[in-house]
Order: sequence, then C-alpha cells, then structure tokens
Amino acid sequence: MNIKNLLSGEITQCDLINYYNVTLLYEQLPLSVNGLVFNYDGINFIIINDNLSYYKRKKTLLHELAHIELNQLCQRDKDLFAFHIQEYEDEADRYIKYLLN
Repeated sequence: MNIKNLLSGEITQCDLINYYNVTLLYEQLPLSVNGLVFNYDGINFIIINDNLSYYKRKKTLLHELAHIELNQLCQRDKDLFAFHIQEYEDEADRYIKYLLN
C-alpha cells in the first residue's frame, strides 16, 4: 500500500493514513509553513496548516506522506538531519511529481 495506490483510486486517503499509522491534524501554522511530519512513540503525526485551500491541503498531505514513504523520518543522526532538510524536501517533491506523471 502506497501513495501510488491512493492516486490511482485503488485505496482511500483513510486507508493510507491508517496503514502508515498517521494522526492527521489541522492547525494554525505560520504562513510560510504548509505542513510538517514527525514520528513520536511509533505514531506518525502530520500537521497541515488550516489556512491552506482545500487543494493545497491535499498537495501538502501527499508531500508529508512522501516523507514517510521515503523513510525520511528514520534518520539515525538527528543533528546531521538538520543539515539535509532541503534535500529531503526536494526528494519528497520529486517523488510526488514522479507519481503524478
């Protein structure tokens, strides 16, 4: 089960969220932040900026799910992770773009 299955209509958003053990929250975030994802105690939390439009929320959810699917939350060295944030952001964007084509 993955994002490709979601995009093809084989599964629902709820199916994928449950599969990845995601708690999905909509919160007020700074305008420059569309969303974020983190793992805490075995649960993946995705927080989406509730100021976004419906379609921007959907795009942001796909992006955050891509981080999970690409195993980017399982980095051993959290300090080193901070130096590579933009690389992970770009990789998630490329992955979603690839799946949409």
